[in-house]
Amino acid sequence: MRRNTFETKRRRPWLPGIILGLLIGFVYFGNDLFLKFESTTPSRSFGTPGSGRIENAKRLPTSGPNFEAYSRLGASLGRASVHEKVRQVVLEAYQQMYEIDPQLRFVYGETGWPWGGDFYPHKTHRNGLSVDFLVPVLEFNSSSVMPHAIWTAWGYNNDFDENGKLDNFKIDFKTMAMHIEEVGKSAQKNGLKIRRIIFAPDLQKLLKKEKLGRKMMRSYRFSKTEAWVRHDEHYHIDFRVR
Repeated sequence: MRRNTFETKRRRPWLPGIILGLLIGFVYFGNDLFLKFESTTPSRSFGTPGSGRIENAKRLPTSGPNFEAYSRLGASLGRASVHEKVRQVVLEAYQQMYEIDPQLRFVYGETGWPWGGDFYPHKTHRNGLSVDFLVPVLEFNSSSVMPHAIWTAWGYNNDFDENGKLDNFKIDFKTMAMHIEEVGKSAQKNGLKIRRIIFAPDLQKLLKKEKLGRKMMRSYRFSKTEAWVRHDEHYHIDFRVR
């Protein structure tokens, strides 16, 4: 019996490779696979971003012509799920930005679980109506993608100084204002309203230097005080269903 067990183990050297392959496949293609089998039942949000839940949330695509998720693993695990109208807004805004300038590149951050509720380490993101957008950046004055590998906590550990700079990168406030404008337009068209925008107050003065940035700050409610963590590498947008 011992010999048979040993021989069985010897005949399965491929098993760890298959398991590893499945894990890699899940990380890279899991979100896209879940999207194909997604329910068409309409989304329903309950409560507030800080105390709520959602039914039938929809996943954001892993990537598009000018955008990508902050993390393939996070997206596959379901940490990029939103109300269906919010997804429409996010994708329409990116499409509009592509038509304005196809060279611009964007990264979206975390949004929430498919079922909503507590979303560690975030204090909100609970009812499918919150989205984090990593700030668009310039590198050597050309549009670039902000580093968002695992060692940067998928972009969340990037620290920009009071001048909006980090190493060779600087925040592209002009593009940021343009993106917020397109998000607002799409939200209005899809029956949503921007509830608030959380962004580091010390960097808002740089956003305000842009003509369109001043308009956005008059149009929408921006955070006046620092959040529990500094929102310098991303801007958080809460929506409200109209």
